[in-house]
Amino acid sequence: MRPVMRTATTIEGSAGKETAEFAVEAEKLGLDVCWVAEAWGADAPSLLGYLAARTESMLLGSGVIQVGTRSPVTIAQTAMTLAHLSGGRFLLGLGVSGPQVIEGLHGIPFGHPLARMRETVAIVRSVFTGEKVRFAGSQYRIPLEGSKGARPMRVSLPPASVPVYLASLSPRMLELTGEIADGWLGTSFVPEGAGAYFTHLDAGLARAGRSRADLDICQGAEINLVDEADLARTLAGRKKELAFSLGGMGSATSNFYNDAYSRQGWAEVAARVRERWQAGDRDGAAGLVTDEMVLATTLIGTEDMVRARLRTWREAGVDTVRLYPAGDTLAARLDNLGRGIDLIRSLGSAGSSLSRTGLPPAPARCTVPDQEGIRRLVADVQVHVEAGEAQQPPDDGLTAGDDQFTAVSSQALVRPGQDGQAGAVGEAERGQVRHQGLRCAAQDVGQGLPQVVRAAHVKLALEPHQ
Repeated sequence: MRPVMRTATTIEGSAGKETAEFAVEAEKLGLDVCWVAEAWGADAPSLLGYLAARTESMLLGSGVIQVGTRSPVTIAQTAMTLAHLSGGRFLLGLGVSGPQVIEGLHGIPFGHPLARMRETVAIVRSVFTGEKVRFAGSQYRIPLEGSKGARPMRVSLPPASVPVYLASLSPRMLELTGEIADGWLGTSFVPEGAGAYFTHLDAGLARAGRSRADLDICQGAEINLVDEADLARTLAGRKKELAFSLGGMGSATSNFYNDAYSRQGWAEVAARVRERWQAGDRDGAAGLVTDEMVLATTLIGTEDMVRARLRTWREAGVDTVRLYPAGDTLAARLDNLGRGIDLIRSLGSAGSSLSRTGLPPAPARCTVPDQEGIRRLVADVQVHVEAGEAQQPPDDGLTAGDDQFTAVSSQALVRPGQDGQAGAVGEAERGQVRHQGLRCAAQDVGQGLPQVVRAAHVKLALEPHQ
């Protein structure tokens, strides 16, 4: 049985302020996570810093920072800065990209991507601790070997705990993801062929003594809810985009997307699409892509079709659905996104006692120091417990299926962050509480009296801080 899936999206900053407005509006729709992509256009951290100031509750992630384009310490500094700016809402997504971008654009050798990723994650986590950085690997040596007078240093930032997600498609990189990552950013996913991914993820998890519950399975796909009459035309447009992924991505000798489709049963078609594309026959390449290939790896169709597909994703083991909403206008994209979020929530929970985040639950209690004279509070973990489960938090005064919040009399409310550190929930003084996309009208606790409110089938207990 699976938990309620989280909702996410991925944006890219090249479109300018409209992209930021999309993210801000997406938070109002109740989106849980917004990932910011970085390919060969806008960089991710700049937009993430802007969104940290424009949003309040939604998690923000780099999806992904390309390993090799920055030193591991720079990556760690960026992640720590964004974690502090966002009040603990940042997720660090990393990927190795491919030879065309790394060598063709950045002029950096692409060799040894597996070792480079492993060592980058190790160094990044070392920097997060706030201790002096020492590392000796095959790709990086800190301090630089042979440097005269160079001594180990620490960054001048407070320590931070930031979840690390890896974008991976190849078998060995998938194993590494299972071994060292907090989450997996996948793509080209076919739930019926999920074994092509999970076999390798599980091997890495087993190597580290972990299980699937320790890894947030975050999968993405285009969502486009259409009437049955428009389905054929919509599929035709998507075939051209898929042909580009299969034939135009990567280099002449390496295309991770083509390899991923090949491992899931379309090796012959994928090879022919790539051959046609590289020969310059774009229309011919698109013509080889089948309806089945599009429908299997996207969320395109009528509401009933997409709802059924989402149910299959959940049953296959997906924890977080990354939605890429189609649409020619901001309003159209937001409409697709909002309808997708509603469909995911309509599936409900299938009997899980796991955290909604898909990550291990935060510590049972967390505190926040006083800031600007505002008293902060202590909050419970974000655990959703179904009736009959044995892991109900003790003495919380709630019934099965509840989330607990605690509030001080000043109405300054907090939510637990991914790392167990709390952060302020904005607009509380105006009667709005946001947590993992949920909204409710908060009753006044200014008199020091416990209150209970309900929102989206979730009861929130607001109690005076002791």
